[in-house]
Amino acid sequence: MYKSFRILIIGAVLLMGCTDFLNEDMEGIYTSTTFYQTDDHAMLALTAAYQPMSFTGIKNPLWVFGDVASDDAMKGGIPGDQSEIEFIEQFSYTRDNGFIENIWQRYYEGISRANDVIHRLEPDVSTEVKESVIAEAKFLRAYYYFHLVNIFGEIPLKTKPAYTADDLHIATSPVAKVYERIEADLVDASNVLPATTIEHGRATQGAALGLLAKVYLFQQQYQLCLDVIDDIEPLGYLLMPVYNQNFRVETQNNSESLFEIQHLSGQDPFMGNSLNQWFAPQAENGYFFNVPTEDFVNAFEETIGGVFDPRLDYTIGREGATWINGEPFNPAWSPTGFIQKKHLQPLSEIPKGTKGDGDLNYVFMRYAEVLLMKAEALNELNQGHLALAPLNEVRKRARESYLYDESLVGFGTIPTDLLPDITTTDQNQLREIIRNERRVELGFEFHRFYDLMRYGSSYAESKLANTNFIYDNHRFFPIPQNEVDINNQIN
Repeated sequence: MYKSFRILIIGAVLLMGCTDFLNEDMEGIYTSTTFYQTDDHAMLALTAAYQPMSFTGIKNPLWVFGDVASDDAMKGGIPGDQSEIEFIEQFSYTRDNGFIENIWQRYYEGISRANDVIHRLEPDVSTEVKESVIAEAKFLRAYYYFHLVNIFGEIPLKTKPAYTADDLHIATSPVAKVYERIEADLVDASNVLPATTIEHGRATQGAALGLLAKVYLFQQQYQLCLDVIDDIEPLGYLLMPVYNQNFRVETQNNSESLFEIQHLSGQDPFMGNSLNQWFAPQAENGYFFNVPTEDFVNAFEETIGGVFDPRLDYTIGREGATWINGEPFNPAWSPTGFIQKKHLQPLSEIPKGTKGDGDLNYVFMRYAEVLLMKAEALNELNQGHLALAPLNEVRKRARESYLYDESLVGFGTIPTDLLPDITTTDQNQLREIIRNERRVELGFEFHRFYDLMRYGSSYAESKLANTNFIYDNHRFFPIPQNEVDINNQIN
């Protein structure tokens, strides 16, 4: 991602004589009439459109809606701290919940910045740069809308900059209409974006197609999902040999990554990943939020000999296992006895004193998810015999971690009966297997709540039975009160 930038005001008005002033235009400051004029301006504006998706602070609480609202996690933390998260966990929130307001404001800010890039660039911007940055901005707008429509449902669809006060008052659009806009943006972006990355963090054709496939899957347009995946597969994505290479600084931006959000520690302005502190144990100067549930842990398979799917210990810390610094994990660090690992760095990389300034990226989409989307779409189209190959490819990588990760006890030999290939082609059985595989493969990557909702009311209510969740009431979160107050088109 491009480095953040600051606009400095350096003009001055100088007194000349007793009453005369030197009239000079202020230097170093841009307005809507002086910006968007050059290639450099276009790149700076695009950088600003990327920034809201980063996890540089609490203003992007995607994890609250992806994990804590699901059956995978609980709020964690000190009792009473950030209690509004617990209200979301228990589905007892109100419209003025600060975390609901935060994600609404943050992602609409991203949309606003993307709209500026798409519509404000002046003719002096070169054709090559203009086409490229507009394509990236359309991907970003689709990304923000994808999350907003899954969290809130019917929302205002803003596709142009707000030139007047009236432009701020936009009525909500149906979910299908929002998805239509997302699809159009992603198709446009995929036709322009490069197949391979120019700079880590910038959207590519694979990123646009990956999100487009997911959008079709979420709308049960399974054949369209498969058609897009057919376009992704020739782009050369590969599963990493070891699962947790996707969540380590030294192996990020790898061959499995379709799109990940960049972070960099030690920067001014701040560009670090604050999740490293929000999720870490208190013993490491962390807040230990977003803690795994026992139900999530129980979703992982175990052999007759007592060997667990290695993704379990790559994903969480638990009693009897080694923590990320090399010491034994202490279950007292968490109210559930577990802490997730995917967004944490060892103290050798980020010490206690700068715990909230991590440089680990957030991986939004991996090729493993593409394979699981393919398996799901094929099964839903009654082609279970074809769904087995992509499903088993994901399982094969997981079990073969024993052939590549020397830290695993028993390295060099795959334990007997560990994650055997799935052979059933019964649609209902295979559906449940794919859903569980998606849960353990993508755990704590902020996807689970969206999946619960798209699986339907019976599934969601059964998984969230220990909360106040009622599908008809809580399928979507309410539009925040501050938006209702300022937008006269929303009741």
